[in-house]
Amino acid sequence: MSDDLQRVTKLPESRDGCPRSVGDVLARAVTHALVGLEPRRVEVEADVYENGLPAFAIVGLPDRACAEARQRVRSGIHAAELRFPKGRVTVNLAPAGLRKEGSGYDLPIALAVLAASQQLPHDELDRHASIGELALDGRLRRVGGVLAVAEGARRMGLERVLCPSESAAEAALAGIEPIPVRHLADAVAYLRGELEPDPIVPPRAHDPPPLPDLADVRGQERARRALEIAAAGGHNLLLAGPPGTGKTMLARRLPGLLPALEPAAALEVTRIYSVAGLLSVEQPLVTVPPFRAPHHSASTAAIVGGGPGIRPGEASLAHRGVLLLDELAEFARPTLEALRQPLEDGVVSIARAAGRAIFPARFQLVATMNLCPCGARGDPAAQCTCSGQRLAAYRDKLSRALLDRFDLVVTMPRPRAVELAAGPSEASAQVAPRVAAARGREGLSRTGDADALLSRAVERLPLSGRGRARVARTARTIAALAEADAVAAEHVAEALAYRSPQELAA
Repeated sequence: MSDDLQRVTKLPESRDGCPRSVGDVLARAVTHALVGLEPRRVEVEADVYENGLPAFAIVGLPDRACAEARQRVRSGIHAAELRFPKGRVTVNLAPAGLRKEGSGYDLPIALAVLAASQQLPHDELDRHASIGELALDGRLRRVGGVLAVAEGARRMGLERVLCPSESAAEAALAGIEPIPVRHLADAVAYLRGELEPDPIVPPRAHDPPPLPDLADVRGQERARRALEIAAAGGHNLLLAGPPGTGKTMLARRLPGLLPALEPAAALEVTRIYSVAGLLSVEQPLVTVPPFRAPHHSASTAAIVGGGPGIRPGEASLAHRGVLLLDELAEFARPTLEALRQPLEDGVVSIARAAGRAIFPARFQLVATMNLCPCGARGDPAAQCTCSGQRLAAYRDKLSRALLDRFDLVVTMPRPRAVELAAGPSEASAQVAPRVAAARGREGLSRTGDADALLSRAVERLPLSGRGRARVARTARTIAALAEADAVAAEHVAEALAYRSPQELAA
């Protein structure tokens, strides 16, 4: 710590003419604010003026939850049988221009106040970052973003991070030594050298919950084939058709075909869930591809992220996994159009007057929809009652640019009675190994016949440059599933068969 922060700050006299006491000092604790997923260093400075009128102020652009730390810190210090300063206490969260949000500043504020009132050694605070919410009885509660804060502390060269005991395993993922704290009194005793930290107990490994099995789906062989291709290549898939054809049932079985996340991807997903406050205490590391299925009434901010606190939305929570939009045409068109950027770039960029936050959002989009508002269109057993105007408004929800981002589009007919009465079909456990093997085959080149067919398709079909690239990518996946040495014309032909039907275009 620099000399100006360690020394006792003495002034000849204050504005009221009273000399400052020996206990008037400035102390500092370190934590981090989050801008999107990025940690930004925050210095929690505490100034204690023992001879002033009793007051406790927090400055430095805190939000309401952060400003309410005054009550929690005061009560927590008393509950830990420590002394809260009687005079004027000022806490500054620097830099002042960076907005501070949430209750995770409680612990660093309390430690800075205790150090400023000479109840803690200053130099120990220099070696630690801290984060945690204080209960009124002094207990530490877990908060979101511990992993990101721990990563920020490691980058700064700090040795350890004090955090709630329930978050210690999460902090350890950052490669820094966490100090699990159950109560403010334990944190103080540790910093005084009177208490050894509790050992970190690795969370017990749990088997992931069973996922819906593909064997439950009867019939729909073409749609099942499209689902396997989508899983093998990470393609976007749209399933359309009348109600009762099994669209949603089939879409929910995609996660069961996907392999577990690689370590780097698992840490990336875990970081997002940490900031969102959605990590499990029992399983702090997300090891399986996430699956998110928001309701069609969700707002644009809920889907792509944002809001007053700039939090990750469903698109980012589905990063490295699957985002299911059931009843696609029921979502608001601005919400659907907002997904075009992350579908293309793999990130969500949210700009505000105070700055910009970037969230990763490289997800696989799977959607379902009816062919008309009443749902009867495409069903030979029902009569569609939709007017032309109503049907046009329904189609207008889906722009051609959005439909162009689906690699695979399948219209699902109503299954026949003989298909529904048939026994179980191929299970997810049989399909998943083929998917994993196909994902390992990359760099397949196209034959001359395949190139010629693709060129003719661009001339004869309404196929954009993006559409051509997506057809070529889908054909590579089909060739990989077939264990072929190169992409042939037959693979391109099958990929073209899954392009958007004309009845779905706006």
